[in-house]
Amino acid sequence: MTSVVSFENATFIRPSTFYINGLYNMPHANYYYMFLCFVYAVTVLGNSFIMGTIYLARTLHTAKYIAVFNLALSDLCGSSALIPKYAEMFLHENQYISYENCLTSMFFVFLFMTLQSFTLLALSFDRVIAICFPLRYHTIVTKATMTLILGVMWVISVSIVTVLVALVTRLSFCRSTIVGSYFCDNGPIFRLACNDNSPNFMMAYFYVSVVLCIPLTLIALSYACIGVALLKISHGPERIKAMKTCTSHLLLVAMFYLPIFSVYITALTTYLHPNTRIINSVLTQTIPPMLNPIIYSLKTEEVLQSIKVLYKRSKVNFAMEDSVKSIARN
Repeated sequence: MTSVVSFENATFIRPSTFYINGLYNMPHANYYYMFLCFVYAVTVLGNSFIMGTIYLARTLHTAKYIAVFNLALSDLCGSSALIPKYAEMFLHENQYISYENCLTSMFFVFLFMTLQSFTLLALSFDRVIAICFPLRYHTIVTKATMTLILGVMWVISVSIVTVLVALVTRLSFCRSTIVGSYFCDNGPIFRLACNDNSPNFMMAYFYVSVVLCIPLTLIALSYACIGVALLKISHGPERIKAMKTCTSHLLLVAMFYLPIFSVYITALTTYLHPNTRIINSVLTQTIPPMLNPIIYSLKTEEVLQSIKVLYKRSKVNFAMEDSVKSIARN
């Protein structure tokens, strides 16, 4: 069943539903989707824990941790937009999704992926100022500055993704409505169109450039500056201490960008079986949000210290509550 939308000089054929193809003829695929549900549960717990720690610990009410909070929020919302709906669809073998829900899902998946990339760029700004201009760090990287940077990034992200999704609405789908992906992916959908989809191709290239290539280039440049600054530090222990403050961020950058670019490059240079491409892509989008809070918890001294303080505070509070209850009973 399709709907026909007429305008003055054009008629658009819109399907009532798309069929999300997902993994094709893969044995025991249900175990894979159950694994994704486990990944999602860990992602929710980990990112909620980091966000709660940042909110409760006053020592983490700094510019840097505003960005970390934004990253955890983007990770949590991005996984929530991707995993529950589609895991349910495949586990229940009901792979149809309405046209409107498909575009809504596309918007939120791409929005939070964009915000993850931009937030990693904001964190690299924090690191480059901290190491290259340590005496001016607290005057440059303030809470107001970081909030403004993240606010601008939200506006840019919403604007880009809105255009990306809006361009799909001008497409006519008069042939297949089977989407060769694991979610309502932009590329596999606009390639199904039977009218001119060249604006969608241009927007896809623009999206990859602005959201992936430019941030990664700027992050690489920031670390080149950090490398030069570290070489100027004469004392070895100080250099190692400065390098340690970057390890968490570097791990996050590597986990986010390397899998995405490896999937793109492999797809461009050689044939990838659709199942292989889908598995690689979905792990690329779901594993980093699960690991990010773990890395920040284990690799960042400030977070570990704040967790210990909050744990001790909660033990004291519980002890006080128990003593009050026992006095009240007596």
